[in-house]
Amino acid sequence: MTEETEKPHIFVRGEGGAVFKLDLPLHETIEDRLSKGHLLRVANADGDPYVPEEDSPEVAGLPEERPALNASKATWVGWAVKNGMAPDDAEALTKTDLIEKFGTDN
Repeated sequence: MTEETEKPHIFVRGEGGAVFKLDLPLHETIEDRLSKGHLLRVANADGDPYVPEEDSPEVAGLPEERPALNASKATWVGWAVKNGMAPDDAEALTKTDLIEKFGTDN
């Protein structure tokens, strides 16, 4: 009998509020939704807030600081969400609009 090791995973709160355990690596569409703020990484199955740790797996998420002007639109959408905009509203704007609204230090 061989001992089965658990795959690396994270927990994510979906748009409806349910928490899902996802195996790593994440599918690119899931990473995209995380980076844009449609999904939220949480610490565990109970949905406790996620606090990054040094040894935690690196996955997409909202930017921690203002992106460079040449960053992708998805990164700017994530920055807008980080600053309080709803994900769908942020995605409806152009990259130029997002930079104008969230690209300056206020």
